[in-house]
Amino acid sequence: MKHTLPLVFALSLTLAIQSWADLSKIVPPDVRVEKLGGGMKFTEGPVWIPSRKMVVFSDIPNSVLMQWTRGGGLKEYRKVQQSNGNILDLEGNLLTCQHAGRNVIRANPEGKVTVLADNFGGKKLNSPNDLAILSNGQIWFTDPSYGLRGKPGEIGGKWVWRIGKTGIDVLYKDHDMPNGIAFSPDEKRAYIADTGKVGKIRAFDVVEEGMLGAPLFEIDIRCDGMCIDTKGNIYTTSRGGIHVFDKDGRKIGVIETPEHPANVCFGGDNYDTLFITARTSLYSVKTLARGAKPRGAKW
Repeated sequence: MKHTLPLVFALSLTLAIQSWADLSKIVPPDVRVEKLGGGMKFTEGPVWIPSRKMVVFSDIPNSVLMQWTRGGGLKEYRKVQQSNGNILDLEGNLLTCQHAGRNVIRANPEGKVTVLADNFGGKKLNSPNDLAILSNGQIWFTDPSYGLRGKPGEIGGKWVWRIGKTGIDVLYKDHDMPNGIAFSPDEKRAYIADTGKVGKIRAFDVVEEGMLGAPLFEIDIRCDGMCIDTKGNIYTTSRGGIHVFDKDGRKIGVIETPEHPANVCFGGDNYDTLFITARTSLYSVKTLARGAKPRGAKW
């Protein structure tokens, strides 16, 4: 597998700022988007690993996790089964959704892999896509059918799930293709994107038991992955770049990107850098905002 060497050139891009909000509080007016590497097939699921000052992300068609560091550039991290979304759990282990594996797995720093969820009642999941974690250790994940490539699923629907201490249970069944998922910093809200017929982000109250109720509100954008800053602003990936909304769904503006983005995360020493997976490449943007770590994280 061939990959390009790390690229250090920067692209000066125009900021598309909506008239009712001020994106200059998020990024400076002369923000520069830096291309960190290219040559992949379809990038997704970036996650910052603080202990190694490293970004790890998925190249789905190549069934590989890639890594990038400032000193070492772009390299292969390890082989996977068409991984998609990645996050760290509260202890710093890597959690990954796998399309071809049809599962959610945990890998410790030594590389030992544990399957956290792959079936319900003996029926295989579709193709877990993205995930988020709460301070009580619950992992919420989305399970659309993209990885099935048109084949029928076994589970009976494309749902949002929760992994708890006693196994997994369904949280929500009324999406078409649930995709990106994130929690507000206070854990009172869950934001879940739908890239299918719904084509919106829905905001819900976080529930301890049972299923999610009706959405609190919807954000009219077809978003893939997303992340949250410490003020609760939502950084979404859609056509044209990173579309930023406040916690109540009011649009702040757009950080334009050279390629259509699929996912985004905060990282860097001060969590003030956005790392963006966009089709064949990995990009970064320095921000005035700081990313929200999961509550209870020990890293």
